[in-house]
Amino acid sequence: MVEERGDHLRRGGAPYLSHVLGDAFRELTERKLLDLVKSEPVPHHLAIIMDGNRRYAGERGMAVKDGHAAGRDTLERLLDWCLELGIRVLTVYAFSTENLSRSTEEVEDLMDLFDKALRDIAVDERVHRHEIRVRVIGNRAVLPARIREAIDLAEHATEKYTAYRYNVALAYGGRDEILQAIRTLAQEVQDGKLRPDQIDSEAVSRRLYTADLPDPDLVFRTSGEERISNFLLWQSAYSELYFSDVMWPGLNRTEFLRAIWTYQQRKRRYGN
Repeated sequence: MVEERGDHLRRGGAPYLSHVLGDAFRELTERKLLDLVKSEPVPHHLAIIMDGNRRYAGERGMAVKDGHAAGRDTLERLLDWCLELGIRVLTVYAFSTENLSRSTEEVEDLMDLFDKALRDIAVDERVHRHEIRVRVIGNRAVLPARIREAIDLAEHATEKYTAYRYNVALAYGGRDEILQAIRTLAQEVQDGKLRPDQIDSEAVSRRLYTADLPDPDLVFRTSGEERISNFLLWQSAYSELYFSDVMWPGLNRTEFLRAIWTYQQRKRRYGN
């Protein structure tokens, strides 16, 4: 066996050796990072902007829908990574209101993915074993009937769970969410249910999609873009931000752990 390995090394030369050592280094780094991350408090609420599916596909000569499918697979792995660390609340930005302006074909391909993913969640053994409550946030009225039906199925199947929260932002826009909260407050004032001087930040927060959730501790975006793109605008006022150059489908466990470790090194000041 040793002789065979030696022959292989001689045949492959430096590139092969570099590949072997590179794999070993990545494994060592991941193990070390995992130990470091587990030794410190992790974010209670992690919010993720999953960006880069189309660019990932383009760089590899793949169809756009295959890039989105690869992104779905990354999300499946991400949920396992969060469970491993004990991150209790995960919110992912899956589809913005602006995404509705994309080509009909791409939007339909995405809806197919969402439809299947939501229906799979309803019967996912992992979801039920860990008692994960699933909820979709966003403007459901603009989504196809089949997606609304799939949302109802996933939410109903997990509505009694309290151990973990998994929120999927679909047809979501942060400005629209705030505007809707303002309209609700204005209507309550008009109806005499609320006085203007009773409107404070807590009053606004209670009328957002995330009313029963803590604000995110960390907002993590992939793809190299350094902006939050209309995601949880109100809720992320004091969140830590982490930007990765990795395209979403290419996100691996090491980069995920690096993001959490970086968050743990920061001192949160909340404006002080």
